[in-house]
This record gives sequence, C-alpha cells and structure tokens, in this order.
Amino acid sequence: MGGSFLGDGFAGRRGGVGDGWPVGSVWEAMEQLRGQFEQKVGTRVGRGDVRAAVLALLAEKPMHGYQIIQEIEERSGGAWKPSPGSVYPTLQLLADETLIDVEESNGRKTYSLTDEGRRVADAAADAKAPWEAPGARDSGRATALPKAGIGLAHAAAQVGRSGTPAQVEQAVAVLDEARRKLYSILAQD
Repeated sequence: MGGSFLGDGFAGRRGGVGDGWPVGSVWEAMEQLRGQFEQKVGTRVGRGDVRAAVLALLAEKPMHGYQIIQEIEERSGGAWKPSPGSVYPTLQLLADETLIDVEESNGRKTYSLTDEGRRVADAAADAKAPWEAPGARDSGRATALPKAGIGLAHAAAQVGRSGTPAQVEQAVAVLDEARRKLYSILAQD
C-alpha cells in the first residue's frame, strides 16, 4: 500500500508496540488528516451579520443570549454558531443604541426590541437572514464532511492501535476503497 494514507508500516507488525509496529506513523497520519479537516472554512462572519441575526431573532420574541446563540446554530443547520464573545458585545452595543431593552430576572438577562429596534428590524425584514445567506448554507458542507473525516481517522487509528495484522490489512483495504469512491464522486457529472 505504498504512498497510501497509512503508509507501508503495517506490513511489519508482529505484536504490540515496539515489535516493528509504527504507532507514531498512525498518529502522525491521523493528526495530518484531522488538521486538514479542522481548518476553518468560511465559518467566520462579519459583525454586521451577528447584529442582523440578533435583531431578526429578537423581532420574533424576547430571548436571552444563550438562546440567541442556539437559535442561530439551529437555523444555520450547524454551519454557524457565533461565540458568546461576538453575541454579548453585540447585545451591549444594541442596548447602548437603545435598540433593545434588557430585563434581568433570576440572574438572567432577557433582551427585547424597543420601538426603535423594531423599526430597524422591520426595515431589514425583506433581506435574507444571515443564517440563510449563501455562505452560511454552503458551509454546511464544511461541517458534515470534516466531522465524518475525523471520525474515520479515529476509527483507523483505533484499528491501528489494537487490531490484529489481518484486521489492519482489512482496514487498509477499506480506506483505499473509500478514497477511490470519494474521487469517483468528484468525477461524476
């Protein structure tokens, strides 16, 4: 299997670690694959998008900050989950601009639109919500595929760590076939 994902190191395995088994090679390959999949691809959005998303959600009903984060993640199909470090400063800015009111109850702040905030939200109602923007929809492919790839890398590493030589050989064949099938997907019309 020269030049493949896991290299030629599997052929020499006779026993456990130290018996010719290249455990480091498996981990190195897994880390390389994980690194390729975990690269952030199009998940960052502009500050205006967070602001627009917050206004759009608060136009529907009052919410607390964590609800806003969850709603954005859910509506974007998991493609966009803004951090608290982007949502809470946006909420503070909107409060400073008197576009939202803040009500604290039982240690939890609930945000709602003021009349001015409702006018701003209504003016933007015809525009697509930020989680519906083409970038947000398309980046779903930047989440499902990497998760599947990371899961595959973990499984391959587990077989490499604890599998018998025959199991490792079977796993290599499965990975080779998966690679060929993935390329055939790209080759289709």
